[in-house]
Amino acid sequence: MIYIFLFIAVIYFLLILIFIVGFDKIKLIQNKNAPHKNKFSIIIPFRNEAHNLSNLLTSLYNLNYPANYFEVFLIDDNSSDNYLDVINSFTTKSGALSIRILRNSETIDSPKKNALNLGIKNASFDWIVTTDADCIVPENWLNLFNQQIEEKQSVFISAPVKFTNKNGLLFHFQNLNFISLIGSTIGSFGINKPFMCNGANLCYNKSAFLQVDGFQGNSEIASGDDVFLLQKMKAIFPSKISYLKSEESIVETRSENNINSFLNQQIRWASKSTAYKNWFSKFVGISVLAINLALIISLVTTIIDLVFWKFLFLIFFQKLFFDFLLIYKTATFLKSTQSLKYYIFTSIVYPFFIIFIGIISLFKNYEWKGRVFKK
Repeated sequence: MIYIFLFIAVIYFLLILIFIVGFDKIKLIQNKNAPHKNKFSIIIPFRNEAHNLSNLLTSLYNLNYPANYFEVFLIDDNSSDNYLDVINSFTTKSGALSIRILRNSETIDSPKKNALNLGIKNASFDWIVTTDADCIVPENWLNLFNQQIEEKQSVFISAPVKFTNKNGLLFHFQNLNFISLIGSTIGSFGINKPFMCNGANLCYNKSAFLQVDGFQGNSEIASGDDVFLLQKMKAIFPSKISYLKSEESIVETRSENNINSFLNQQIRWASKSTAYKNWFSKFVGISVLAINLALIISLVTTIIDLVFWKFLFLIFFQKLFFDFLLIYKTATFLKSTQSLKYYIFTSIVYPFFIIFIGIISLFKNYEWKGRVFKK
């Protein structure tokens, strides 16, 4: 058993090292104020987000991009709050922003994908940009997408997301977990093995979306509009997928406010992993589960027989070191280092947390935006 765990540890540490190398291979991009050549349709599905819409709309209004070169689609996914009052109040004060409100009337297993499809169907422009209603976008957001399109000739661009700063242990645990995902995402793009992205900050070509049949093939899965589309784009356009690593392209979003919401989010993310078709995605998921399970079994074995403590110490502290390298790089890039002081605590808790999520995601339904979705 010891040799099996050592083999798992070596595989995991090599994987993290590869992500670190990939992270550094993606060069930091500066805004060059390139000529405005591309027009964008920004599509934002929402459900009961009246409390967030004002901040989002303000950030869209402040975009440093010609107003006639982008449009905004707000797709109402059966909201029951006063979102119309918020939008009408905003548009009265800032009529220059082109906003269209569409209502997602169809009920399918994945209402978000259907809402996105509705927006894409009505989009006037060639480039689709997606974000979420609880986000704040940076002022040079579209400038940098435009620059990346012209320089890289990309048809699919993933860009960074970070949590808005909060206090509390739950936030710092979420933040470190999220930072590790962003770091792995950037690293995977750097080694040309992208397997994750975030729909809160995506840009893709409408014709390319239609060419890969959009979300067809995974419409029965509630989430995953971003990851499954990435996998399809990568299969058809392998050299035209890129990551926009720029501090001026970082979209801010909100972390979950309570443990129940956080657990539902993690179960939702874990549930879609069983449908991944990309072998590298599965390999990464299995490696992460395996190393954390190895740590838990090693702990139990050490409690039974202290002779194994050196083995536990070796795996844990090597994981602590390699994970920190990637997390530190990513947190520095995101300017989100405030959670690093909780890193050791999070590293102790995380193996139990990830195994728990992995197990219950196989059986438990989850709640998302006030709806319950079956596994």
